[in-house]
Amino acid sequence: MEVEQTEVSISTPEGKMPAFLYKAAGRGQKPAVVLLMEAFGLTSHIRDIALRIAQEGYVVLAPDLYYRELPNNKFGYDEVEQARAMMYRMDFGKSVEDDIRAAIAQVKSQPEVFPERVGVTGFCLGGGLTFMSACKLSDEIAAAASFYGMVLDEWIEVMDNITVPICLFYGAADPFIPLKRIQQIEFRLKELGKDYKLRVYANADHGFFCHERSSYNRLAAQDSWQELTQFFHKHLKK
Repeated sequence: MEVEQTEVSISTPEGKMPAFLYKAAGRGQKPAVVLLMEAFGLTSHIRDIALRIAQEGYVVLAPDLYYRELPNNKFGYDEVEQARAMMYRMDFGKSVEDDIRAAIAQVKSQPEVFPERVGVTGFCLGGGLTFMSACKLSDEIAAAASFYGMVLDEWIEVMDNITVPICLFYGAADPFIPLKRIQQIEFRLKELGKDYKLRVYANADHGFFCHERSSYNRLAAQDSWQELTQFFHKHLKK
């Protein structure tokens, strides 16, 4: 499917946040997805995922959440410490919530978009922020899908606020997210009666979806992509 790609600027309470907007060809309104970047920044890998999702028939918005640190705010996969340092400088409270809320409002404002059919997904840093979005912005989205996102204790405490379907993907060999933590998240989702799906891939490491990383796991990447597209098709295309 042909996809149009443009650069846009999103107004936030703290300035202008650049983003890439992808629109699949074809007339009529479409559902949309906000794609949240990994700790390495708004990389070519994330933009490739945005294109793939758009080719499934969605409008996709990928914001640069490191916009406060432009222009040197993207890192190679061998620059782990630099990327983590920038990630930990983020304000995971009101500032990032406002950024994501602004991104959601931006994509909803597109005339091609069904405003009630907007999902959020993300990888690594973006996976954690997708989980946060489900906890704190459920009234503004229709579904959330998180890939190997670290989850803060404060987000677990407000999981009762989740009102949208959520899908989570983890690797059993992820050194940053122990199985005990994944089990804690699932226990709480089950206890609260949430609409969720959780996949844990044996032998898969952090970043298993990215073919540019040494941790790439082809089988886990293929299966999770299929699960993701089915999940969004069910909850956004209806």
